[in-house]
Amino acid sequence: MKRSEPRKPLKALGGTLEFMQITWAFFHALQKRSVAMERSIGLTGPQRLVLRIVGRYPGISARELAETLHIHASTLTGVAGRLAERRLLTRLGDPSDRRRVRYKLTERGRAFDVPRGGTVESAIEAALRRAPPGQVRAARALLNQLTAQLESTPE
Repeated sequence: MKRSEPRKPLKALGGTLEFMQITWAFFHALQKRSVAMERSIGLTGPQRLVLRIVGRYPGISARELAETLHIHASTLTGVAGRLAERRLLTRLGDPSDRRRVRYKLTERGRAFDVPRGGTVESAIEAALRRAPPGQVRAARALLNQLTAQLESTPE
C-alpha cells in the first residue's frame, strides 16, 4: 500500500479501546504542539505552564508547584533548572526552611507570562470556549476520575 492512499478504518474497537485511542491522539497532539511551541517561542508546553503558574503564584514552593502539575519533584527540578538557566525563573530560599525552594519569575520570565497564540493553552482555550459549560464540567470530572484511577492502580 502506498503511503498516499488512505487506510481503511478498523472495525469498531469498542468503548474502552476507542476511548484509549482518542486519549492517545490527544496526548500526541499535546506533544506535537509542545514541540512546535519550542520552535516558535522557545518554550515547551510544560515549561510555559510552569511560567504561567509561577506568574500567578509568585513565591510558590517547589513542592506546591510539583503537586499542582501532578509531576514528581525531580521532574520539576529539571524543568525549573532549564528555565532558571535561561534567566526566566528565579529560585529563592525559603526564610523559614532553608531546604525549601520557592520560585519567582524574572523580568524576562514575565514577558512569557502573557496569553499568546500558537500555544497549547490557546488551542485548549479555543476548544473550551466552543464547548457548552456542562460538557466542559463533565470532561473535567472524567479526566480527574481517569487520572485518579490510573494513579491508584498498582504497577
